[in-house]
Amino acid sequence: MTKTLVIAEKPSVAQDIVRALTPVAGKFEKHEDHFENDRYVVTSAVGHLVEIQAPEQFDVKRGKWSFAHLPVIPPYFDLKPVDKTKSRLNAVVKQAKRKDVTELINACDAGREGELIFRLIEQYAGGSKPLGKPVKRLWLQSMTPQAIRDGFDALRSEQQMAGLASAARSRSEADWLVGINGTRAMTAFNSRDGGFFLTTVGRVQTPTLSLVVEREEKIRKFISRDYWEIHATFGAQAGEYPAKWFDPKWKKGEDVEARADRAWSAAEAQAIANAVRGKQATVTEESKPTTQASPLLFDLTSLQREANGKFGFSAKTTLALAQSLYERHKALTYPRTDSRALPEDYLPVAKQTFEMLADSGMRHLAPHALTALNNNYIRPSKRIFDNSKVSDHFAIIPTTQAPSGLSEAEQKLYDLVVRRFMAVFFPSAEYTVTTRISTVAPHSFKTEGKVLVKPGWLAIYGKEAADEVEGGKDGDKGQNLVPVKPGEMVNTLQVDPKGLKTKPPARYSEATLLGAMESAGKQIDDDELREAMQEKGLGTPATRAAIIEGLLTEKYMLREGREIIPTAKAFQLMTLLRGLEVEELCRAELTGEWEYKLSQMEKGQLSREAFMQEIAAMTERMVKKAKEYDRDTIPGDYATLQSPCPNCGGVVKENYRRYACVGKPGAEGCGFSFGKSPAGRTFETAEAEQLLRDKKIGPLEGFRSKAGWPFTSEIVIKYDDEAHNYKLEFDFGDDKNAEESGELVEFEDASLGACPICGSEVHEHGSNYVCSKAVPTAAQPTPSCTFKSGKIILQQPVEREQMTKLLETGKTDLLDKFVSMRTRRNFKAHLAWDKEAGKVNFEFAPSKFPPRPGAAAKTIAAKAKATTATAKKAPAKKGATKTAAAKAPRKAAAGKAPSAALAAVIGNEPVARPEAVKKMWEYIKAHNLQDPKDKRTIVADDKLRAVFGKDSAGMFELAGILGNHLGGE
Repeated sequence: MTKTLVIAEKPSVAQDIVRALTPVAGKFEKHEDHFENDRYVVTSAVGHLVEIQAPEQFDVKRGKWSFAHLPVIPPYFDLKPVDKTKSRLNAVVKQAKRKDVTELINACDAGREGELIFRLIEQYAGGSKPLGKPVKRLWLQSMTPQAIRDGFDALRSEQQMAGLASAARSRSEADWLVGINGTRAMTAFNSRDGGFFLTTVGRVQTPTLSLVVEREEKIRKFISRDYWEIHATFGAQAGEYPAKWFDPKWKKGEDVEARADRAWSAAEAQAIANAVRGKQATVTEESKPTTQASPLLFDLTSLQREANGKFGFSAKTTLALAQSLYERHKALTYPRTDSRALPEDYLPVAKQTFEMLADSGMRHLAPHALTALNNNYIRPSKRIFDNSKVSDHFAIIPTTQAPSGLSEAEQKLYDLVVRRFMAVFFPSAEYTVTTRISTVAPHSFKTEGKVLVKPGWLAIYGKEAADEVEGGKDGDKGQNLVPVKPGEMVNTLQVDPKGLKTKPPARYSEATLLGAMESAGKQIDDDELREAMQEKGLGTPATRAAIIEGLLTEKYMLREGREIIPTAKAFQLMTLLRGLEVEELCRAELTGEWEYKLSQMEKGQLSREAFMQEIAAMTERMVKKAKEYDRDTIPGDYATLQSPCPNCGGVVKENYRRYACVGKPGAEGCGFSFGKSPAGRTFETAEAEQLLRDKKIGPLEGFRSKAGWPFTSEIVIKYDDEAHNYKLEFDFGDDKNAEESGELVEFEDASLGACPICGSEVHEHGSNYVCSKAVPTAAQPTPSCTFKSGKIILQQPVEREQMTKLLETGKTDLLDKFVSMRTRRNFKAHLAWDKEAGKVNFEFAPSKFPPRPGAAAKTIAAKAKATTATAKKAPAKKGATKTAAAKAPRKAAAGKAPSAALAAVIGNEPVARPEAVKKMWEYIKAHNLQDPKDKRTIVADDKLRAVFGKDSAGMFELAGILGNHLGGE
C-alpha cells in the first residue's frame, strides 16, 4: 500500500497535523523521527536543514579574502547539510526515499521561506537526479484542527507554487551572491594594508544600515535655531481659554522649519505680546463634526511597531511571541504576513471569533465582543474583507480557540491583537472640532477644541486611549472650550512669549526603523499609503526582525533605551561604499525594487533568469569598483581630534583607515598615527579622543583575535625607542610584566575587601582585581599571593560592588551578560570563590526544572537493588576474598558529594568517581562536545568549563579532574 509523506517545518506543527488527521485518517503510531498510519507518514524539519554553497570547482578555500578569486558567480549551486541538524535531515531524507512513499506534501510554513526549506530538502533527497515524486502544498493560515483538515481538503498543486518556489530560490541565491562577494570584496579592500578586517555586507542589511546612518548624519549636522511662540489666555463671560498666536498669511516655503505659529526673534515675539496685552479681542469660530476610523488590522510589521512603542518589545521578541501564540497556543493566525485584510469569505469565522471572545471569560475583552454581536457590528466591509489585498496570508487576528496558560508577555500581545481585531468592526469615533480665532488687530490667536461625542471603537481602549487619540496640546487643541456668545468681546488676560529651539530629527526606534524598512526609506505615516508601498519594502515581514538583530550583533548598531544608534564601524562602512560608488548596497529604494520583482516572480509576472542576471551584473560591478580603486584614501566627512599629537604637538586628523598627525600649521606631520580598527574593533571618535588625551583607554570589549575569538583589553600609546615615535599597543594588565621589570605598583583606590587566600587588601589593577600581595609593591617587592580576577570575564563586566560582594559573601549576584566562547551565546552565572581550586569560578543557578519529588530516592533505591542483584549473581572467585576486602574502603567512596560546578552537570546526588565519569560521558555525548577532528578531546561548554578550569580536556584527564570535585577524593 502506498503512502504520502507530509513534511512540516517544525516538530510541533507535525504533532498538530497528526492530531488533526487522526479523526479522519485513523490512529498514528509514533516512531523516533516520524508518525505513521495506513495513509500518511508525518515528519518535520527544524527550520533550515540544507543551505546553498558554491560547487567545489567554483569556490576557493585558501585566498578567498583576496581580489584574485572574486567575483564568485557559480553557474549553479550545490547543497550542504546544516551541521547541527544533519541527523534530522538524514531522518527526513530516509522517509522521502522509501519505496512505499509515492507522494510528498509540503507542510512547511505558508510563505517564501517555508517553500525554500522544503524545496532544498527535496532536492537534497534526490541527489544527482530529481526525487521524481509528485508534490502537493498544504497552505495553512491557522493551526486549529479544523483549519488543518480544511487545508488537506484544498491542497495546492506543484504548478500553483512554481512562482513562489522561483522567488524563494532567487532570494536565497541573490543574498548569497551579494553577501559573499560583497563581504569578501570589502574585507579584501579593508585588509590591503595588513591585518584582517572582516567587513560584512548584505543585500538587505546594508541598505537598512544606510537608513540609520543617514538619519544620524542629519542629527549630527543639525544646527538648532531659536524661535518663539506667543501663548495667551483670554477671558470670556463663561470663563477662560488658552490660545496661540499665528500668522494667517503664512505659506509653506523652502524653510522646512518655518511654521505659521513661529516668530524668529525675541524682539518680534515681545512686540506682539506688548501690542495685545490687556486689550479686547473679537472672536470668530467654526464647529464641524469629524470622525476617526480605527486603524487597520495588524500585519507582522505593524504589530512589531505597535508592540515596540507600547511595551518596548524588540521586533525579534514580538515575532517569537506571535509565533508561540500561533503554533503552541493556536490563539492567533499565521503571524509572518504582510496583509492587513481578510478574505471575503471570512465573515462567518469572524463572527465565530467574536462569539468565542464574548463567552471566553476574559473580563476586559468579553463585554466589547458582546456589544459587537448585540449591535450587529460584524458586517461585510471592503476595508476589512478584500481578496485583492490578501496574497499568501491574511491579517493577524485571533482564532476561534480561547487561549490558556499564556505568559505575561504573550497575554499582552494577544490583547493587542484582539483589541485591534474588535476595533476594526466597531463604528468610527465621532468628534466635534471647534476652531476659534481671537483677534486683537492685527494679531490673530488660534484655539482648537476637540470634543469626543461618540467613542465608537475607542471604547475598546478605554479613557486613556481616548485622551491619547485626542492628543491635546498646551494652548493648541484637545481641550473642551468654554462657550463664547455671538458678538462677545473677550479680554486678553495674559500673554507670554515662549522661547524654544528647533529639534533635529529623532533617532530611529525599532518601531520607526521597521516602518522605514517597510516603505524602503520613504517616510509614510498613512496606513493605506504605506500598504500600497509594501511590495517595495526592505526585506519581508518575516525577515526584518532578523536583519535588525544581525546589525546589532555585528556591532554596526547599538540600542540605547529605545533608540538605535549607528557605531563608528557603520559610518566607516558607509564611507567606503559611497567612496567606491557602490550605491546598490546603500540605496534602500533599489533593494526595495528587487523585493518588488521577487513579488512579481511569485505571481508569475517575471522570470527567474532575468532577475538573477541583474543580480549577477550588480555583483560583478561591485567587485570591480573595489578591485580597481587606486587612491590612497576614501573621501568622506572626517573628524579632527582636539588633543595634540603626543610626538610633535601637531594636529591629528582622521582619514579612512587611521588617525594621523598632519603636523603643526605650516609644517608636515611627524609620522605618528594609529589604526581606527585594531583587532577588528572600530574606535568611536570620542574613544580616539580619550586615547590620544590620556594615552590609554579601557578595558574595551569587542576585539577579535586572528582566530576569531573575542577578547577584552586596555589600549595604550607608548613611546617606541626604535621608531622614535609613539605607537598603539594592547595592554592585557599582565602583572608578571610588572614583576619582571621590577616596576612597583601603587594602589590609589580604596580596598574592595579581604583577599580570600591571604586576607590582605584587594584592589583594582589594570584590567584585574588583585591582592595587594600578588604584585610588587614598596611594602613587599616580591609577590607572595596569587589572587587575581578579571574586571571583564567572557564579556561580562564585573563592577566593583560585585567584587566587594564576592569577597564578603563568597559570590556575586546572578550576572547575565557572560558570552560563551564556544557557542557565542549569552549565559547567566554567579562568580564564586572556589576554595579547592584556589580561584574564582562560575556557579550556576539551580535548574528551573527540579527533579520530581522522590525521584532521587527512587534512583538510589534502584541502584542499591541492582548492586545487590549483581552481588548475588556473581559468586566470589577463589582467592578473591583478599582483593575484595582490600577494595572495601573504596566502596565507602560511593557517597562522595560533587562540587557545585560538577553538580551543575551530573546532579547533586553523591556518587563514586566511576559513576561520575559515566554520567559525565553521557552529558558530553548528549551535548555533542567531542571535537569532530579529535574525538579524544572534549570541548568545554559553559558548565564543563567551570569543572575543567579550561576550554578543553583530554578524555584520559577526566577521572583526575572529577576526583578534585568529589568531596575530598
